Amino acid sequence: MVIYSMNIIKLPQLIDPHVHFRTPGLEYKEDWTTGSQATIAGGITTVIDMPNTVPPTTTEELLEQKKQIINQDTLINYGLNFAAAVDNLEEIPKVINKVTGVKVFLNHSTGKLLIENDKILEKIWSLFPLIVVHAEHEMVAKAVWLTEKTGNKIYFCHVPDKKSIDYLKKYKGKIDLFIEVTPHHLFLTEENVKDGLRKMLPPLKTKQDQEALWAAIEDGTVDTIGTDHAPHTIEEKQNDNPPYGVPGIETSLPLMLNAVNQKKLTLERLKELMSHNPARIFNIPLSENTYTEVDLDLKKEIKNENLKTKCGWSPFAGWQLKGWPIKVVIDGNIIMENNSINNNYKGRYIYD
Repeated sequence: MVIYSMNIIKLPQLIDPHVHFRTPGLEYKEDWTTGSQATIAGGITTVIDMPNTVPPTTTEELLEQKKQIINQDTLINYGLNFAAAVDNLEEIPKVINKVTGVKVFLNHSTGKLLIENDKILEKIWSLFPLIVVHAEHEMVAKAVWLTEKTGNKIYFCHVPDKKSIDYLKKYKGKIDLFIEVTPHHLFLTEENVKDGLRKMLPPLKTKQDQEALWAAIEDGTVDTIGTDHAPHTIEEKQNDNPPYGVPGIETSLPLMLNAVNQKKLTLERLKELMSHNPARIFNIPLSENTYTEVDLDLKKEIKNENLKTKCGWSPFAGWQLKGWPIKVVIDGNIIMENNSINNNYKGRYIYD
């Protein structure tokens, strides 16, 4: 039995606004049982899942089918993003108030949801109040232009570099613009890429880019921490053409708590990034009956054999971190305590 310290802190409802739990169609990489277990082990209580599955979530019917599958297995509370495509504009108004946002891919990523037609993009931007965007390089400016033109809100996923941060900072306060950064871009750089395990989109950047992300956390430019939890099997990642993405839901909070211990950010800033801001941006009601207790002095090593994610590996394997979750409560129910997970609990869709 682990002996905990006296430095135990209660954190509010922790939200990961960017995960890929691979349901439907790719459950051999992850499903909502293993994804939920990994989420709870990592101290997170609520996630927002992305729509680029097989098939992608591009219709109201597919959205409802996906929820039915998830509701059978989920141990956590969750929201879903809807996918924009070149041929589903009539579906987008049907899901207002049913999803957290509409995801638009302005660059190539997993799946075939890239949209390049400006007229279609402008129409999509005008159909839903919050656009969640994958935008890299010159597409960052295009996303800002579309948001200025339509007057809605935009959430930039996994912003990785100084150039993008500096550009977006100029528009903070001028348009409703929100910025997410990932733990892998905060804690790894291109120097850490030795093989396909750390191949991801956007790719890892330079030390200067990493320092810019931390500066943007300190000055308030960054709004959220999203893991972009994107599991693939170890066999896939070790082949000659490995897919993009790494798992992250299980290690994001310990990494950030370790950073708190290193004085890279405060606990109050962590609460903003991982609870208050995502709740405000995505209209998620925060509950006092949903929280996580962490031991700021607890030291543990990340070991692949201890992970709950189905893929069974982490880009941070071997890292020794100080600060770990020890108890998770969802809607007043103890879901995890002393490393034991309550697998009988059923989570819920946050907008039902």
